[in-house]
Amino acid sequence: MFPTLLPFLLFAFVASITPGPTNILVLSNSARYGLKAALPIILGACTGAAGIVLLVGSGFGQSLAQLPKVQATLQWAGILWLSYLSWKIFSAPTETIDPGVTQQRLGLTGAASLQLLNPKTWMMALAVVSVFAGNGSDRQSHVVYLSLAFFIVSLPCLGVWALLGAGSGRVFRSAKAMQCFNRCMALLLFGSTWLSAWM
Repeated sequence: MFPTLLPFLLFAFVASITPGPTNILVLSNSARYGLKAALPIILGACTGAAGIVLLVGSGFGQSLAQLPKVQATLQWAGILWLSYLSWKIFSAPTETIDPGVTQQRLGLTGAASLQLLNPKTWMMALAVVSVFAGNGSDRQSHVVYLSLAFFIVSLPCLGVWALLGAGSGRVFRSAKAMQCFNRCMALLLFGSTWLSAWM
């Protein structure tokens, strides 16, 4: 297809499988509500991330790079939002862990829009376009292929995190154990969010 596709697939795999805010949210939600509840989050997150790659590759990335104040504002908005989500997970009362209790959960739309506020996703998209898209006449078609390839690669990667979460959810049967797990996930989410801000 184009020479940078194979290296990009490796990059997409590493970017998708390594711990980050999205992976930790998928893990936490699947542990808490089950594998089925994590599927819309996975689909939404993958669609959102692939859409950002497409958006950045269509010229928005250059505009963003030329407006550092806007870029910084987006980054800090994302950090604050993910920090708020960390607090919500950390401070969730034990009653909400009961599987019989219906809760409002992060769904497909929420997960997709969360990518707009995820600093790791924007940095990844800027890296993808600058390194793998090239500058020739085929650049725009390369961006479309990159976006589609990232979507396809990231689906099973996030699926692995959902399976890990669902498996751990079976281990943490008691409300207290699940609360301890959620607090650990909240701290990991908070840490990965702030770590991505300094990378």
